[in-house]
Amino acid sequence: MKQAQQLMERVARVRKQVREREQAEQAQNEAAPAPTPASSGNVVRLPLWPEATRGVPNVALRSALFGAIKKGARPYLEMAEIHAQDGITIRYTGTRLDQGDLDVWETVLHLTREQALGETCRVTAYQLLKALGKSDTGGNREVLHKRLSRLKATALEVEFTRFSYMGSLIDEVAKETSSREYVIRLNPKLRVLFEDEQFTQLDWTVRQALEGKPLAQWLHAFYASHAQPYPIRMATLLKLAGSEDANPRSAHQTLRKALDAVTEASNAHEQPFSYVIAGELVHTKKTPSGPQRRHLAKKPSKPKK
Repeated sequence: MKQAQQLMERVARVRKQVREREQAEQAQNEAAPAPTPASSGNVVRLPLWPEATRGVPNVALRSALFGAIKKGARPYLEMAEIHAQDGITIRYTGTRLDQGDLDVWETVLHLTREQALGETCRVTAYQLLKALGKSDTGGNREVLHKRLSRLKATALEVEFTRFSYMGSLIDEVAKETSSREYVIRLNPKLRVLFEDEQFTQLDWTVRQALEGKPLAQWLHAFYASHAQPYPIRMATLLKLAGSEDANPRSAHQTLRKALDAVTEASNAHEQPFSYVIAGELVHTKKTPSGPQRRHLAKKPSKPKK
């Protein structure tokens, strides 16, 4: 009886999340003809995206910049070339970043998306932790502070398509002793990473469902950034994810488990995802998001031979 009640409650939660996602996507579709301008006079803003998603530049999702790495000591990199998908070049200086750092960065982007880039964003640790879906404890506050400091102490040189960016992931971050607020400022030039719709709206509920599974989180983000994923070698996926497992056999087993986790979490939230491994190639099937469907509709159809 108890199990049946729990199942019914879970179904109700999923249905509520689906309704909220559909409402957010409908609102976004209605606003599609009038996208947020990159700049208005001297004001530069990020694109707008629904509350249920997190907007992240594709260069961050199609590379090992935020690697699927384990907890523990991390190396400090200086002008290191980061593994990235063809067409993207990243040189990075700073402590190696992980998926937890990506959670914090995309949350900062989310909270600042409605204000001008370059303006200060004032936010408390409680507000940041709440947005991250974490409890307000001393330990979580300490981890949050370390991640913000780590994101500030970064230097990137990024080249992709016809754009480039040189700067930090977070330009400035300070904590006021009186108000206990974080004062955060992003570089206005960061907007270039979002040009030509080169960003992805990550489903936040699916990502949270994969918390504690860094490779699964990376895979979910990587495939979410592609409207029509192409077959890719297992070794290439692991390299792009920044895998630290030097044993091919165990690395492939870990990859399969991570893909299983993505499949389960995506399907549980009404976002069909499946995969098949044939030889060394990973074949995936997913449903494109609303923005991706519009992007595909803009592509000219290939002439029939």
